[in-house]
Amino acid sequence: MSDNTNVMIAGVGGQGTVLASKILGLAAMKAGMDVKQSEIHGMSQRGGSVVTHVRFGDKVHSPLVTKGSADVIMAFEELEGLRYLPYLKKTGLIIMNKQQMLPMPVIMGAAQYPVAPVEEIANLEAKEIAVDASGTGLALGDARTANVVLLGVLAAALPFPDEVWHESLRESLKPGLVEVNMKAFRAGQEAAMAM
Repeated sequence: MSDNTNVMIAGVGGQGTVLASKILGLAAMKAGMDVKQSEIHGMSQRGGSVVTHVRFGDKVHSPLVTKGSADVIMAFEELEGLRYLPYLKKTGLIIMNKQQMLPMPVIMGAAQYPVAPVEEIANLEAKEIAVDASGTGLALGDARTANVVLLGVLAAALPFPDEVWHESLRESLKPGLVEVNMKAFRAGQEAAMAM
């Protein structure tokens, strides 16, 4: 990775992309790094695309990740992973939730959902980790924790100590949601180690 680490988090409104970027940014700050973030909401309340940029390092001048410069793309949905693939470095990492949420043009028959997004990405030079984060969250008792499962996968690729992540989770979540999200985070870490 370069002096600055560039992460894009892409998903659909309601999947927790903004919360995930907040937790990641807080973890990077707690690890002593300069952090810049930017959020782009595309009709997020109606299931539209939401992408956040998180950049951290010794000194970060701009919050935006440019095309071809993302070290990591964390996609909460398969089509969103494909949509933002041009931003990924050739040797970058894409972490993808194995979930498909059909956008309105597909539902209305005006467009087709890609046949096999996970396999399409696997054919590239970039490293791919595809996990069923939604299924893992559901198995833990709260499907909303899929975003934190993916953060656990991401944690395996970043040099932050676990305690930094745990503090960031505790500070970002309501007290009643901390325990299940800690389990989700550990499940993500275990999934990454199993790859």
